[in-house]
Amino acid sequence: MPWDPIKLNDGTEIPGIAFGTWKIGNGEGPISQVDTAISVGFSHIDTAQAYRNETEAGIAIRESGLARQDIFITTKYSGLNGLDIKTSIRNSLNNLGIDYVDLYLVHHPRLAVPDIPTAWKQMEELKAQGFVKNIGVSNFGVKDLTILLASCSVKPVANQIMLQPYVYTEQLPTIEFCRKAGIVVEAYSPLIPIVVSPGGPVDEPVNKLAKKYSVTPDQILLAWTKSKGAVVITTSSKKERLKGYLNAGDLTLEPQELLSIDIAGAKGPNGGARAEVHRMLLVFLFLGCLYYGLENVSGIMSYVS
Repeated sequence: MPWDPIKLNDGTEIPGIAFGTWKIGNGEGPISQVDTAISVGFSHIDTAQAYRNETEAGIAIRESGLARQDIFITTKYSGLNGLDIKTSIRNSLNNLGIDYVDLYLVHHPRLAVPDIPTAWKQMEELKAQGFVKNIGVSNFGVKDLTILLASCSVKPVANQIMLQPYVYTEQLPTIEFCRKAGIVVEAYSPLIPIVVSPGGPVDEPVNKLAKKYSVTPDQILLAWTKSKGAVVITTSSKKERLKGYLNAGDLTLEPQELLSIDIAGAKGPNGGARAEVHRMLLVFLFLGCLYYGLENVSGIMSYVS
């Protein structure tokens, strides 16, 4: 299960896949789900103030018996109840039952009040004080990151964004900006094409590849996400499905196969009603040939035609 750790810009590492607690609610259910994730091999738990289940995640983490250094914990400042960053991290640590988090993210640029430089200064102070090992952001675009980098003393190590084939074109500028700046991209909701928007253009190449490799469509999508250099954030209540997610780390798709999913995603979940779609397909073909070193596109078109 080679979900190799990814090196951050401060020299530390982050596990390549995480179990996320978004939308799993609170109470006994999340405790059981986080416990199951840890039991099958997840060593990175991603939660947030706004998910309102930090306490449940903390219970499962403590009951796992893992040493603190053997599990990577991410949580986020979500501006819950109007509390400031310094108060919020203390509450999160109390909820989780730990002394520090490995990664603390500003959940959205609109939460960086009164402005991004001022809010980020507070994040830097938390790192200096030892409450957090690393700091980053979530849902930041190029404009937000540009403002942050122009004023920061400590660069964010990560930017957690939605990343799945139907938003890949939209997110490309942010992904490329992060790559150049040495900021790791974390990908949430990578399975949207089959969980939320089934029946769209991405289904064909994904299903074809799933059959070819004797794996499931969700494993193909996770392999696609991994290929973009992103940390994958995913979730499931099913133990066997979680095992499959970890096994997807063994899967490496060919360049033309990855590009076939890129192209299908560019059409949008409704099949690409916009007039711009054909132009975008040609752009992807051209860029793909340059990036992947492909000599022709016949292999690609076999997956999307």
